[in-house]
Amino acid sequence: MVNEREKALIEEKMRQLGTKNMGAYIRKMAIDGYVVRLDLSDISELVSLLRRSGNNLNQYAKRAHETGRIYEADIEDIQSSLKSVWEKADQIMTRLSTID
Repeated sequence: MVNEREKALIEEKMRQLGTKNMGAYIRKMAIDGYVVRLDLSDISELVSLLRRSGNNLNQYAKRAHETGRIYEADIEDIQSSLKSVWEKADQIMTRLSTID
């Protein structure tokens, strides 16, 4: 039992696969299909790191405009933030490369 929206989605997927027999399609998906459940916590952490880095960079730029100076500690902090972002991105890419 499916509602009209669900039926339309099923029919669209059937059209994409080039099949017209709904019973055969449903059986094939129930037996051979699989569900993909993604853990996006790494992506959320990466977005958080990027957001913090962007906010910090904006603060440093504001201070540089106000004072006319760029401080070595600010540059080191930006470098550290970017290193964290790249490390997290590398971890994500490594994990994604193992997916079959």
